[in-house]
Amino acid sequence: MQAVPVAFARPTTVDFIAVADLPTVYSATPLRAHSFRSRLDGVEHLALVTPGIAEGAPLVRVHSECLTGDALGSLRCDCGPQLQESMRRLAASPGGVLIYLRGHEGRGIGLANKMRAYALQDKGMDTVEANRALGLPEDARDYAAAAHMLHALGHHQVRLLSNNPDKAAALRRHGIEVVQVEPLVIAANPFNAHYLDTKARKFGHALPLLPG
Repeated sequence: MQAVPVAFARPTTVDFIAVADLPTVYSATPLRAHSFRSRLDGVEHLALVTPGIAEGAPLVRVHSECLTGDALGSLRCDCGPQLQESMRRLAASPGGVLIYLRGHEGRGIGLANKMRAYALQDKGMDTVEANRALGLPEDARDYAAAAHMLHALGHHQVRLLSNNPDKAAALRRHGIEVVQVEPLVIAANPFNAHYLDTKARKFGHALPLLPG
């Protein structure tokens, strides 16, 4: 059984709240769900730890909350399929960790603003152009909480499951050594092909580009 984080050896922005078993469809053995609360804004985050002990750096996915993709099956993004594939791969990796960061809806602009941005995207803008037109940041997410949660769990080295170079850079800034980055590429569909292309062209994600 994984150790419960009870103290922090370095400055942190999160407090550990509780840990409990979480049976899932991804593993025959329950995962351990560790809840944390931000000291900065009160947002609550979750770390799911798969059974077993990792040999070396654990496989880690830092996943930004996306209600429309994760829970509602939206085809406008790849968030839901990324979460599902992450859970499958983590379940096959002893001691794997899913960091689920809440408050990151729409790259941090919030659910209502994401709908406003979608309305502009329906008129031909990409995600960056839509956010700018609304006077919003292109990406307002902060990953300090993810790093602090990993430290609390005793992980200072990770193999990161991500296409986003900003996540790896942010973890490193907060004292996490990213020893390897493993891609998490989901096949495009007609509704998110341009969204994925924008992530590759304007955010540097490790994703295939559309022709032209």
